Amino acid sequence: MKKTIMSLAAAAAVSVTAFGANASAKEIEVEKGDTLWGISQENGMNLKDLKKWNQLSTDLIVPGQKLNITSQEVKSDQKQYTVKSGDTLSRIAQAFGVAVNDLREWNNIKSDLIFAGDTIAINGKSTALQTLVKQEAAEQQPEQTNKELTVTATAYTANDGGISGITKTGVDLNANQDAKVIAVDPDVIPLGTKVYVEGYGEATAEDTGGAINGNKIDVFIPNKQDAMKWGVKTVKVQILD
Repeated sequence: MKKTIMSLAAAAAVSVTAFGANASAKEIEVEKGDTLWGISQENGMNLKDLKKWNQLSTDLIVPGQKLNITSQEVKSDQKQYTVKSGDTLSRIAQAFGVAVNDLREWNNIKSDLIFAGDTIAINGKSTALQTLVKQEAAEQQPEQTNKELTVTATAYTANDGGISGITKTGVDLNANQDAKVIAVDPDVIPLGTKVYVEGYGEATAEDTGGAINGNKIDVFIPNKQDAMKWGVKTVKVQILD
């Protein structure tokens, strides 16, 4: 599957969809080499939504499997925008001519934190098309293919093994429990790199570890029980910058 980063303007032109009251689910067939995360990115949707629509408890899919890639629960007057890398809530609100507080209310968002792949409902009237055309002319961005790695991923908490909870780059994980942070081998993923981790979301490489060598990462999960549930997984990591 080809994966590219598009400008907000170009992306909105294909990602904003008005749904009819009787919209039916669209179905695709899994092909050899497909991943659930890759399908979600290819079709501009949130991985969690895709799993929910298909009642999947894991990311495991097999060739020939049928997947629904639209929801049947969208309101008739609702539009949706799929968040792209670099988007902010305020920028999306400005593009669609709506208030940031309205976006928070419509999507039950408690803060300004959003992640690439999230689906944002746009319920208000919008002059988005004219706005986005102007933005596209002002900020042309060449398409580029992101680097993607397959890694072994484990999880850790702020105080595993008596560590201080301060990352290699100085992030205090005890004071920032909601931080999306991964530990990496800097020779593979440099510190400070923005990434998208399959099953975890958008994060920043802020830490290292004695056992994190080569294609291995450690994802920060604040709750010890949740970290143990994560276990050891083979996931794809997309480099965002």
